[in-house]
Formats: sequence, C-alpha cells, structure tokens
Amino acid sequence: MGMGQEENDTIPSMDFEAIVLNAQSGSPLQSVHVINLNKVIGTITDNKGKFTIEASVNDTLYFSYLGFKSQKIRITNDMFKFKDTKVSLTELAYALEEVIVRPYQLTGYLEIDVKNLPINTAYQYSISGLPVSYEAGNKSPSAVTKVLGAILNPADLLRNLFGKQPNQMRKLRKIKEDDEIRNLLASKFDRETLTELLQLEKVDIDDILANCNYSKSFIRTANDLQILDAISSCYEEYKVLNRN
Repeated sequence: MGMGQEENDTIPSMDFEAIVLNAQSGSPLQSVHVINLNKVIGTITDNKGKFTIEASVNDTLYFSYLGFKSQKIRITNDMFKFKDTKVSLTELAYALEEVIVRPYQLTGYLEIDVKNLPINTAYQYSISGLPVSYEAGNKSPSAVTKVLGAILNPADLLRNLFGKQPNQMRKLRKIKEDDEIRNLLASKFDRETLTELLQLEKVDIDDILANCNYSKSFIRTANDLQILDAISSCYEEYKVLNRN
C-alpha cells in the first residue's frame, strides 16, 4: 500500500463529497469520522451525514463510528463524476448476527471430548532472569526467533519492524498534525484505526513499544493517540540510534 500512496501524491486532488447512512434505517449518520488513509487527513460528517474531504482517484477512505462496523472504500473516477456517493455503515449488533457460532459438541465421554476441543496454540515463553514472558501463536509464526532477537539485540527487531513500512512511518508526523485524526484516536482503545493508518499488525505495535521500554500496562490501557505518540517517540529515537 505504501507504493500506491506515493503514486497518489502525483495524482491531482479534488474535494470529494459523499453522504454516510445507517445501513439498517437509511437515516444519515452525524459525526462519523472519515480519514483519507493516503493523504492522512480527516473530517467528520454533518447533521445530514454529509462530508467533504480532499482526495484523489484510488485514495482509500476509512469510516469509523461508535457502535458501527468500520469500513473502507476506494475512490473511483465515477464517484467524482456523478457526485451522489452514499456510504452505508452497519450497526455492530447486526454485523454480529452474521457470525455463525458453532458450539463444541460434547458427548460426556472424556476421551472423545478431549479430542474434539480446540488446541490452544498460544505458548508462553519465559527466560530465566527476565521478569516478563513472551507469547507466541498463529499470528506470530516466528515468535521464538523474534523473542530471542529482541533479547539479544532489540535494535535489530526494531529495524525489522520499522523497516517493513518505511513510508508508513514517515506519515507519523502528518497523522499527529491532523486534529480530526487526533480527536478520533484519543477516543479509541482498539488499535483498529492505528493499524489502518500505519499498516502494522497489532502484534507489531506491541513489539515496538515493548522494545522501547513501555510497560505492559501502558500498552494494554493507553488510548490510541497515546500509543501513536509513543510509537512516534520510539521511531525518532530509533532514527537517531540508526544514524549513529
């Protein structure tokens, strides 16, 4: 996505207008946060659900609203041409109804039920002399290597994490300068918007902060704006160390 964002900088920008609606009732949604992930600018919808934001063709807009499922749309030529774009957001209550829950079928026979229960693939790794433990699972296939790398040389781990998305890291300052984005991040604790803006996994965010000496309690409880500022500070220190 980083390359696409660089290419979009050369495409002319225009004001993009659209209306955000409740998918269930069809009524307009006020105060929905809209972020242009490419240009790192944000706005909110008015009392008629309308918003205007600077954008180019192929930019991606991210919509976030409390109690509704977040959504992304990519801007196309026809959206500029016809100017009647409507974006519908689904209430979480309805979105959750789409998820099929399959309970475990228990027979009452221990030997059979034990085989049918899911295996917990989250392993805890602890190393003598260190007060922390490290968790590995399906989301982190190289967790053992990552843990050992962090202990032996934290700078190498940070180089790997920051180096994966250099263009996204350069956007940190722009993200911090946009009031609408800052206001949204200050009210969120789920890291969802951050992962979209920075194109990092949640586990990567945790790894970055852990290796910049932020406590587990901070990583777990801080709002998204505090996490953003912490990553930014860590990245600035990393750049200084890297130059040296």
